[in-house]
Amino acid sequence: MMLSILTALPVVGALLLLFIGDRNKTLTRFVALTFALASLLLVLVLWHCFNPTLGTMQFEERYAWVPALNIEYHLGIDGLGLLMLLLSAIVVPIGMAASWKIEERVPLYFALMLLLQSCLFGTFTALNFVHWFSFWELSLIPAFFLIKLWGGPKRTPAATQFLVYTMVGGVAMLLSFLAIYLVTGKFDFIELAQLAQSGHLMPDVVAKLAMHRYMPHNIAMILFAGAFLGLAVKVPLIPFHTWLPSAYSEAPSGTTVVLTGAMSKMGVYGFLRILLPIFGAQMQAVLTPLLWLAVATVVLSAYAALAQKDLKRIFAYSSINHLGYCMLGIFAVAKFTGGDPALLTQKFAAMDGVLLQMFNHGLTAATIFWFIAMLEQRSDGLRGINDFGGLRAVAPVFSGLMGVALFSSLGLPGLNGFVGEFLIFKGAFPLVTWASSLSVIGLLVTAIVILGIIQRVFSGPLHERWKTFPDLTTAERVSLAPAIALMFVLGLCPQLVIGVFNATVVQLVQHLKF
Repeated sequence: MMLSILTALPVVGALLLLFIGDRNKTLTRFVALTFALASLLLVLVLWHCFNPTLGTMQFEERYAWVPALNIEYHLGIDGLGLLMLLLSAIVVPIGMAASWKIEERVPLYFALMLLLQSCLFGTFTALNFVHWFSFWELSLIPAFFLIKLWGGPKRTPAATQFLVYTMVGGVAMLLSFLAIYLVTGKFDFIELAQLAQSGHLMPDVVAKLAMHRYMPHNIAMILFAGAFLGLAVKVPLIPFHTWLPSAYSEAPSGTTVVLTGAMSKMGVYGFLRILLPIFGAQMQAVLTPLLWLAVATVVLSAYAALAQKDLKRIFAYSSINHLGYCMLGIFAVAKFTGGDPALLTQKFAAMDGVLLQMFNHGLTAATIFWFIAMLEQRSDGLRGINDFGGLRAVAPVFSGLMGVALFSSLGLPGLNGFVGEFLIFKGAFPLVTWASSLSVIGLLVTAIVILGIIQRVFSGPLHERWKTFPDLTTAERVSLAPAIALMFVLGLCPQLVIGVFNATVVQLVQHLKF
């Protein structure tokens, strides 16, 4: 029952906040943070009780929901699911801290944040498609209203574009799984993956659906395309990314923290939980175009970040770039290697890197947007890289700690951002050398972007306007300390996390039979 309790806990908190109302805004904020931290505590209990030597699902809950349609209430987590639960439980309190100064409709804002956290927990624990898809789509509602009601001047078109893009992708994915259900009568991810691994899933789908007059014989690729579109929009992969920069830049910074820190990982999680195990053969058939999409996502988003002047838009494109590395690693693992033991080891490394990159990027990007929120609060909403300069002279602690987060995003050895990228490239180079080589350009451009921010915002002459720029308060330093410390801990001892999900990675890669 622990997974059900975890998913329900933020909902209880949201209802309590709405009951409290506007009578005491400070109390509302602390109640919301209390429920978020209680969720984090429960995830840490799960982490402690989790057996990392098993690659199978743990803490499973399975009950008949709609027996006539074979829809079950099926929950469970492996190392991947547990890692995403921990990330969500860390990111949401950061988002709340970044939103602490919000004064309008405070109970509703923090209630929506808690509801979004519940949807994240549901997405990362559900193992039946209908159950999973319900949380996948429900997460759009609080995110939409958080952007629409508290966002910037262009919040309405940004929120609408975000909703329409992700809903269209969701509909495409839904149609694909409905077609599979018509043939197999199954919605369960584990059972569908087993059918795919046995080689029976897609041949049965093609044999039955292609008999219909309007169903072509390449129906398997059409179903793959539908599922791929739903997940590619969420990551996002270029060219399905155009909703993201405006959504991230117009959303209040606390909301952006959750969007980039946890919600964007839903797409990558879907590739690992759904696309690779169920549609692995179809991914392999179109591997070269997929690799080109990954390279474009890494390189073009880095150049797009270089062209931006708004800090939130810079790191919106930077987020696309960093998740592009995850996609490069996933597509490299999908390459057929004929059971070569040496290349199998490289697949393990690449997949370990993907999971570590998901977690590390979520932590680092959330912290950076938290710093941007503090910068906005101290500058009356300014966040352009040319609006500042020389801040390290008056705010050395702010500049130093934000510098740690920026160097983590750059991938500096010794910080958490380095290890995941290193493992991805270590595994991907022997598997897809050309794609990995081209993607290195993204690393170089990202370094230019990050160093440019440090130079323009923190170095150089101090503008007269910023001579009274306040440094971090004691409360802010204490709040930031765990996130900054975690960047060093995971940079120096990544095995603390890798050891938890490595058995899951081994199981996933070995079952692909490529």
